Amino acid sequence: MSADEDAFVVAREADLRRAQAIAQLPIRPIGILPRSVGDPIRPFAIGLWNDIKPLLRPDPGVTQLRRATGAYLHSKAYHLATARPVSMRHDLDGNPAGEVSEANRADAKRRATTATQTGTHPSAAQPIDEPSVEESPVAATRNDMIRAGLLRRRRDP
Repeated sequence: MSADEDAFVVAREADLRRAQAIAQLPIRPIGILPRSVGDPIRPFAIGLWNDIKPLLRPDPGVTQLRRATGAYLHSKAYHLATARPVSMRHDLDGNPAGEVSEANRADAKRRATTATQTGTHPSAAQPIDEPSVEESPVAATRNDMIRAGLLRRRRDP
């Protein structure tokens, strides 16, 4: 294996904000999420949403969880982590749960490359058949924060 294949995509400040938006919603910690800068971004196992949803605390709605996971799974860092040649999917506790398929790996690479080249959001590309929600050191955009439920839209009086 080359050094590039061994390297993880690590969480930056923006990634942590997205992960924390998810982490505050369930009744127990979710081990797959990064907790500090430098922790690896790990691709979710297919269907992990179904494992997270029952753990949702009573006060936030499913929509808030969907927005938070969407912001995380559609980030450039998540796509880069999924596109790695040796990437593995992980369960709720962060344990390996199988390899990323070649089709999903290629799609993640395309989305990350498209976002880098055009400056567009990766979800603007063609959708794939699995949920997907930035290695870039830039802070989360206002739209990312709205999607994650961290900011509310201002209403004109």
